[in-house]
Amino acid sequence: MHHEIIISGFGGQGALFAGQLLAYSALAEGRYVTWIPSYGPEMRGGTANCTVIISDDEIGSPLTRHPTAAIVLNPPSFDRFEPAMKPGGVLAVNASLVSTRSARNDLRVIYVPANDIALELGTMQLANMVLLGALIQATGMLKFETLDQVMEEHISARHRDKLPMNKQALRRGAALA
Repeated sequence: MHHEIIISGFGGQGALFAGQLLAYSALAEGRYVTWIPSYGPEMRGGTANCTVIISDDEIGSPLTRHPTAAIVLNPPSFDRFEPAMKPGGVLAVNASLVSTRSARNDLRVIYVPANDIALELGTMQLANMVLLGALIQATGMLKFETLDQVMEEHISARHRDKLPMNKQALRRGAALA
């Protein structure tokens, strides 16, 4: 198993947190992992993305030019990463913000109204978890139980009250994949 994942959106949409959750979960399952964040000078409102590589074998380079999977939270991220996807890859798209449809027929594209679902669950901050749930379901790269356990171990004290909502958001996204 080898997945090269890009998670990208505006600063404040939780792309880096979703990547960290993936990385910690893969470590908990005994996989090799790299996680590299990238963000502009504006933490909120600027672009932010991260690359996560999860593999059963040692990872030669932490960089990827053609991801096998991606979560795109906004239109600029879709425009940037959809063309770069490896054929056969899985692309989870925040359909609440991205109205463009992929013209590629060599990808599995999952359109999820992540912002709408996040608002239903109580806060816009859950959109990243909705899309992460869809991606995990579509790829089978990790177990949801592991994600739950890792969230309980790594979520900060100030966000602990959102733990049940985060778990619910993962499941809602999974149901749509």
